[in-house]
Amino acid sequence: MLSNFIFTCNAVLPIVLTIVVGYMLKMIGVFKGDFFTLLNKLSFRCCLPTMLFLNVYNISNLGEIKHYGSICLFTFVIVMSTFFIAALLAAVLMKDNRQKGVMVQASYRSNNAIIGLSLVMSLAAENLKAIGVISVLTAVFIPLFNVLAVISLTMFMDEDSSKSPAERIKATLKKTAANPLIIGCALGFVCLIIRALLPTKAVDGGEVPVFTIRHTLPFLYKTLQSVGSCATPIALIALGGNFTFSAVSRLKTPIAIGTLTRIVVVPTLTLVAAHFLGFGANEFPALIALFGTPVAVSSVPMATEMGNDDELAGQLVVWTSVFSALTLFIEIFVCTQIGIF
Repeated sequence: MLSNFIFTCNAVLPIVLTIVVGYMLKMIGVFKGDFFTLLNKLSFRCCLPTMLFLNVYNISNLGEIKHYGSICLFTFVIVMSTFFIAALLAAVLMKDNRQKGVMVQASYRSNNAIIGLSLVMSLAAENLKAIGVISVLTAVFIPLFNVLAVISLTMFMDEDSSKSPAERIKATLKKTAANPLIIGCALGFVCLIIRALLPTKAVDGGEVPVFTIRHTLPFLYKTLQSVGSCATPIALIALGGNFTFSAVSRLKTPIAIGTLTRIVVVPTLTLVAAHFLGFGANEFPALIALFGTPVAVSSVPMATEMGNDDELAGQLVVWTSVFSALTLFIEIFVCTQIGIF
């Protein structure tokens, strides 16, 4: 089990250290605050949409999803239940509208894309079924996470009490549709559907559509890969540049609640429910990756661009990342002790 603890540290520490790089660049005066604000914009409006487009586009085919119906349904119920419960509690218990959406987002939106996928490969490298589960869940739920994130960060920010509920819903849907991350996901699904309708040809011993970005326009595909691969490091450096330790004392209560919710409460309830429903070694690596990892890095540029409390969002990414090394180790250890792995 020591190897699993070392693995989780190796998965989490690069994130923390990249944040430190951004913080040190600010502290020694290499870049000023405006630079890190612009980095946030670059990540949110260009790099992250490109990364999400490729995540969806690289699904081999839509038929994969139907083979994992039960785990997809279970995950969908958990995500939506978490979203609605967190939204209700935030609306009732929190006073600052700029913090409500950030707390809701932190409750369900994990860092599956960066930490989760690597974690599954470590836990189930020889289990092709488990790898298939995480591939499908990632393709389906990263777009859903982003749709819910836009809704979370929008629905508490409209302070115009003169609007009817229908007008507010319409405004939220309009902002959701115009969000760069949603556009990136939507374009990926459009390309996926078009690709499924095209005739195929033989390439390298397999069948591929007669036209794909990867095979027909490889220069464009490589460009998209390069831009998309910049999303996470740019977002992390920008987070470090905007991070302030002075905010910890001011935000200690929401930081504590958000951190406990993201890496303790939600994963514990999810994994207990999954165990009683009969899911096992094929599904648990993906569930740990999807629900046990820290808050997604992309939550910070989204909060910044959409007028929410970006300081709180950044603090939650940092502290959930730091403490997740311990909580992920505990989750893996418990699952091993009860015979799941």
